Amino acid sequence: MDRQQVVLHMNHGMGDNSYAHNSIIQNKVMREAKPIVEENIMRLHTIIPIHCFKVADLGCSSGPNALQLVSNVIDIVHTTTSNLNVKPPVFQFFLNDLFGNDFNSIFKSLPQFSEIIEEKKGHKLGPCFINATPGTFYKRLFPNNFSHFVHSSFSLHWLSQVPKELGNNKENIHLTSTSPPRMHKAYLEQFQKDFKLFLKLRSQELVSKGGMVLTLFGREETRDMRTAWRLFGITLNDMLLENLIEEIKLESFNLPLYDPTIEEAKEVIEEEGSFTLQRLESVIMGWDGNINEGVDDKNKLDLNMRAQFITKQQRAALEPLLKAQFGENVMDELFLRFKNKVVELMEEKILEFPTLIISLIKKA
Repeated sequence: MDRQQVVLHMNHGMGDNSYAHNSIIQNKVMREAKPIVEENIMRLHTIIPIHCFKVADLGCSSGPNALQLVSNVIDIVHTTTSNLNVKPPVFQFFLNDLFGNDFNSIFKSLPQFSEIIEEKKGHKLGPCFINATPGTFYKRLFPNNFSHFVHSSFSLHWLSQVPKELGNNKENIHLTSTSPPRMHKAYLEQFQKDFKLFLKLRSQELVSKGGMVLTLFGREETRDMRTAWRLFGITLNDMLLENLIEEIKLESFNLPLYDPTIEEAKEVIEEEGSFTLQRLESVIMGWDGNINEGVDDKNKLDLNMRAQFITKQQRAALEPLLKAQFGENVMDELFLRFKNKVVELMEEKILEFPTLIISLIKKA
């Protein structure tokens, strides 16, 4: 098995640095995308008779967000079938992520989740079956014409591998404004290859007219690559100068991530050709998830607390990958230094990132 598939997962468990406790931004993005998910699913139920509604959530991770899509879909279908005056379907959900994902914590939470759903819907809800489907979504996961709806939130910016033709990238662990054009080309081509393959595989697995909603980190044409990745590169280089990490480990490390522009994503969808593009939108969000939005001045978090929030979000997602490369003993120091650099940057500029929300329909 590819080593990246083993270490590429969010922080397990329920501890202070776990993904379960540090995935508020991901939850907010799911809420932003819910109306688009609803639109896609409602369309599906008006054109296809569905007796067993099969839904795949790709890159489900763990923690409370792992079952959020299940809850959202049940709400949407319940409302839709009630409005259409038809019997609700049986539900079959397939939760997918890489083999290192904390599936155990998801299934331990199912009894309580089921009780909540039954209290809300009671006898009006059809039977609901929830399954784990481990494996990379850059390979086939289901039989032909199997699923009705596919969802993937905050996963497709992860590439299947680091681009092979990167050349010398000693000073950075990802793309920056100073990276040579060949590196930008290598990352873009890897994204194009991976996203095209993803679309091809899902088109084989979806029924005709089946739906898909995807969210992923994006970038705007006028903006640099995500500054968070640049900050980690700067921090690791500082630690190298102080002999806290090994040079050979830093030189050989690059993040397997790419944040496409709207045009880059649209171009791949149109070129692959299996799907009709319904929506392609960009939602701007602060690095801190706009955590002070709607909060009175008395209760607003200061820069240090906001930077700590950002750091915990990043740590929950990136620590397993960084720990596998640089060792567990430097993680606390790495994220402390990263937090301090976030504070400095927040004093200078507003830290935001775009999220792409894509709604697709499989062609007949």
